[in-house]
Amino acid sequence: MNGNEIYIVIVIVAALVLWRRTRSMYRPIRGNGIRILIPMLFMLPGMSLIFNPDVSEPVWEFWIAFGIGMVFSIPLIWTTSYEVREDNRIYAKKNWGFVVAFVGILLIRLILRQELTNIDPMGKMALFMMVAFGYIIPWRIVSYIKFRRIQGTIPSV
Repeated sequence: MNGNEIYIVIVIVAALVLWRRTRSMYRPIRGNGIRILIPMLFMLPGMSLIFNPDVSEPVWEFWIAFGIGMVFSIPLIWTTSYEVREDNRIYAKKNWGFVVAFVGILLIRLILRQELTNIDPMGKMALFMMVAFGYIIPWRIVSYIKFRRIQGTIPSV
């Protein structure tokens, strides 16, 4: 994959995430919220990048990348909430701040990708995968906890 193809894939994935997220503002969340955690499973193939023997980045760079990701998770966590509506079902709260935060994170990642030229491509992909782990995992776990708290407030029928 050359540089332009990577950006196309990133934009397509980001568009799908935003489409799915904005759509969920209008549809109730079914079940016990486990579906909130499922996107973390889709990240498992990315582990092969991090443990690839061709990646020669030091361990401390991966910790920094994960820390940057955790900082990125903060606006996503702040802008993700759930509410019980008139039909007694749980919905994601309408919050366009999430869209702004998500696009902001995407732009920062794209700028960082351009600026980090002294890292080999495989190492750069592994570090950016670690950044993604750093914001997706905490965001999804906290979102699940928020959902379960709201679910606990709904009286049983």
